[in-house]
Amino acid sequence: MPLTFVKYKINETWFEGPGRAWLVHGAAQRLPETGAPGSRGRLAPPPEARPLPAAPALAVASRGVRGGPLTARRSEELEASMDLGSPEQDPEMKAEYSSVYVGREDDIKKSERMTAVVHDREVVIFYHKGEYHAMDIRCYHSGGPLHLGEIEDFDGRPCIVCPWHKFKITLATGEGLYQSINPKDPSAKPKWCSKGIKQRIHTVKVDNGNIYVTLSNEPVKYDSDFYATGNFKVIKSPS
Repeated sequence: MPLTFVKYKINETWFEGPGRAWLVHGAAQRLPETGAPGSRGRLAPPPEARPLPAAPALAVASRGVRGGPLTARRSEELEASMDLGSPEQDPEMKAEYSSVYVGREDDIKKSERMTAVVHDREVVIFYHKGEYHAMDIRCYHSGGPLHLGEIEDFDGRPCIVCPWHKFKITLATGEGLYQSINPKDPSAKPKWCSKGIKQRIHTVKVDNGNIYVTLSNEPVKYDSDFYATGNFKVIKSPS
């Protein structure tokens, strides 16, 4: 059966060869010739198909680490040679979340609360039953001044009650609590439920009678963040 020849164009030069599939490995500079008289430029028929060799083992070569199978030891050598190191934290971010001295322990134990500006963010610190709690000073609901509210227990959990709309916020977690009533059973006892964390909570540390507050750096957005901007400030930073 006669072969069917097709034309190929490579590098602006036309060649003619049999219409069979070719497998090319690497960059071909010149096409092979059949060697027959007058056949210059014709593609030689492809060799008989042979099975491909098995894939070699994964090798690594980087910064002086010789290629070869990626063993556990070689992986450690590679990591050491790359010397990645730990990423440097933004200095401004470090400063923003550094601890700030806000007052003396003796003072807050008398008043059971104090206000402070920590890195331009207003917070209120409560001292309740031997424990310290710090949170954003403005209520998540409508920006009410929490430092003027009363602390009460609801469902066994101490909460600050916003003086504006009586919203309850747990001191320990910043959750908003509410009473749930089943409309299909009005006689049932109301049940306390959580709306989830609404108020941003900050860390309080006491060292040698000094009180320090560290702002929360949780990436999650809380409702109280809206009222932590300059437009709603109730405490003015000293100039």
